[in-house]
Amino acid sequence: MKIALFSDVHANWPALEAVLADIDHRQPDLIYCLGDLVGYAPFPNEVIREVRKRKIPTIAGNYDQGIGLSSDNCGCAYKSDHEKVLGARSIAFTNQTIGAAEREYLRNLPAHLAIEFGFGENKFRFLMVHGSPRKINEYLFEDRPENSLLRIMEEAGATIMAFGHTHKPYHRKLPYSQANGNGTCFRHAINIGSVGKPKDGDVRACYVMLTITPESTMTHPDSIGVEFIRVPYDVEKTARAVEESTLPDEYADMLRKAY
Repeated sequence: MKIALFSDVHANWPALEAVLADIDHRQPDLIYCLGDLVGYAPFPNEVIREVRKRKIPTIAGNYDQGIGLSSDNCGCAYKSDHEKVLGARSIAFTNQTIGAAEREYLRNLPAHLAIEFGFGENKFRFLMVHGSPRKINEYLFEDRPENSLLRIMEEAGATIMAFGHTHKPYHRKLPYSQANGNGTCFRHAINIGSVGKPKDGDVRACYVMLTITPESTMTHPDSIGVEFIRVPYDVEKTARAVEESTLPDEYADMLRKAY
């Protein structure tokens, strides 16, 4: 079973178009979007319409939630007053640009999605969230203490957990002892990165291909496949569109440098 996972498009239509073309070429069995379709770039309606046209199951990101509720708060953790000013311009632009049907779609998105796989005795619960199971805008960075990530996943009942929100991809295989004392098992925490606003210094769009087979087990961490796929797209097209809009020019620079 191959599952394509993408997140944090943030109204970057050229990036999403390139990612979907790459996904089409690879022909996964399932496709899911982990939220934040809108914000920071000029194409929120185009992004939403394509996701809806393809009937891609999607959960709400914090930015989707804010726009869906016609709020001026996207739930973003801006670090300075300057970032807050830029963010206010972005959410105002998105609220002014979004169509009525697109806003209604965002308002009705679910918070989480879960799939259960059962291959004989090998059973997995795959949980998809935007920030964390606890909070839509909680940041789970790669340096999160191992015990903290394990506790979050155990409380959510997740064997494999995919999430976005930080725009920085990683995969951590988290070991823990079985309750019966018969060896070590592993939970998989997967940040799938960002399609439309990478922050890891790589300007290419990012998504993940997850592979689960009847041979996958919790005791063999490499039996679950996690591939990070980087897709080139026309960064300048989106950057110029940002500069030609009322969005802050700084967002174009962020796309060109991936920060």
